[in-house]
Amino acid sequence: MPTNTALVTGATQGIGRATALALGRAGYRVGVCARTAKAVDALVAELEQEGIEAAGAAADVGDPAQVGRAVGALTDALGEAQVAVNNAGVLIARPFEELTLEDWDRTMATNLRSLYLVTRAVLPAMRLRREGTIVNVASLAGRNGFVGGTAYSASKHAVLGFGRSLMLEVRKHGIRVVTICPGSVDTGMLRDQPMLKSDPERILRPEDVADTIVHAVQLPGRALVSELDVRPTNP
Repeated sequence: MPTNTALVTGATQGIGRATALALGRAGYRVGVCARTAKAVDALVAELEQEGIEAAGAAADVGDPAQVGRAVGALTDALGEAQVAVNNAGVLIARPFEELTLEDWDRTMATNLRSLYLVTRAVLPAMRLRREGTIVNVASLAGRNGFVGGTAYSASKHAVLGFGRSLMLEVRKHGIRVVTICPGSVDTGMLRDQPMLKSDPERILRPEDVADTIVHAVQLPGRALVSELDVRPTNP
């Protein structure tokens, strides 16, 4: 029987969906969170069909009240999270002069504000247990800029700074903070961007990133890989 619970945000598509499945197959109870209740319910049913104990909660992870309710509901259903994967994200790639304030605020709320809110919700219990792993999904765009990426790249640079600082603060309590920086991944989020061109046969698949996350959280508790770059082998 699974003994550990993992919480995944942005869980109904792309990297999040692949990570929820991979963690479930690795023996975790899985709590999934995304904006759309219908999609959350469908993913929970899919996980349960595989024999994975799962629960879901629909929430906008940029909204503090919704995050509090979602984490509370998932904790009641599955127990406190030993692993939290902050994966929810949006990519709006536009020339800067076409980037609206709404685009900027949406990017920062989903890609950055959510890290603060979800981490704030799960960290106290981890600190009391002196055990836990927080995984933040950033991007290689957090190390390098790209044309059209002023909002997205800025948000992912901030994710790296968040992870580096939090890791130094909480490692003394037995809590690990891991930041994953994927290159281009074949997801709907990328395919919907006319400014970004890539060959889907040569870039990463969501399962590649999910497997990397599972390996990172399953390291011995005394070992911490604080940052991982995941690149296509032959882009």
